[in-house]
Amino acid sequence: MNATFQFLRSAALCGAAVAAACGALAQEAYPCKVVKLVSPYPPGGTTDILARLVAPGLGKELGTPVIVDNKGGASSNIGTEFVSGAPPDGCTLLLGNNTGIVINRNLYKLRLDPVKSLVPIVEVASVPLVLYVNAAEPSKTVEQLSAAIKAAPGKYSFASGGSGSPQHLMGEMLKLEFKLDMTHIPYRGQGPALQDVIAGQVPVAFETTTAIASQLSGGGRIRALATTGSARSKNLPDVPTMKELGYGNFVVENWYGIFAPAKTPAALTERLNRDLVKVLKSPEVSKSLADMGSRDVAGTSEQFSQFIAKELPYWESLVKRSGARVD
Repeated sequence: MNATFQFLRSAALCGAAVAAACGALAQEAYPCKVVKLVSPYPPGGTTDILARLVAPGLGKELGTPVIVDNKGGASSNIGTEFVSGAPPDGCTLLLGNNTGIVINRNLYKLRLDPVKSLVPIVEVASVPLVLYVNAAEPSKTVEQLSAAIKAAPGKYSFASGGSGSPQHLMGEMLKLEFKLDMTHIPYRGQGPALQDVIAGQVPVAFETTTAIASQLSGGGRIRALATTGSARSKNLPDVPTMKELGYGNFVVENWYGIFAPAKTPAALTERLNRDLVKVLKSPEVSKSLADMGSRDVAGTSEQFSQFIAKELPYWESLVKRSGARVD
């Protein structure tokens, strides 16, 4: 064996050893026996639906169980603060939305600012809202609903999953744009709000296409009047947008993403992003998201962070313009 061959053989063996070490590092066990994915709302709403959609796939990718833990209340502030104060070890994550991350900081005196106490991992979904009414309400258009409310000042109310939610702010915008006298009825999550509109306890509300699609497709207990997307929703093609009806201020989407406590090591956040993007782009999950009316928004953590930075002034302005307050 000549010297050149010995050198090449040694180099090859060295390269193989490095590759094996890198592979072992990539497959290193995730440092949690269980990962808790907190949904800061009760079961039944969009956030809970999305958490349960991604949890099984994430658990498979991480090689450790991922359980969904519902910590509802205070318009998502309880669950959001719980994760904000959790150890930054990758074992406690939040499936948050624009309510808890960028809106509530304009309405509540929070102990922890989510923008500073959480690190974005990946955006999961972004869906328009639907203005809908209980089927017993005779109005079949936005204009008819406006006329009915004006004819009975103070007698109409609208439901939301909590003060400061996009659903609440769109209700306030409805009052502002049409000069309506309506009462806001906040609930502990969108699920309970939706159920009370279905039951006829409250006549009007906004809800995401995600949570409402199944209710609109069967039973006839509620009726959609318009959506808040920039274009018609693919899963509600017959429902006009507020924009096409001439109300451009109602172009709003409810977005959702996964967050970890601030100071979580970069190695963990990068792994979580990589594995979550894989889950979100899997055929089964991506189809479910499309059926819910969501755009494909999965990307890098940096892209999600930049998106949130752009959202902050928008929602701050909307809170001020609409006159929204905590009820």
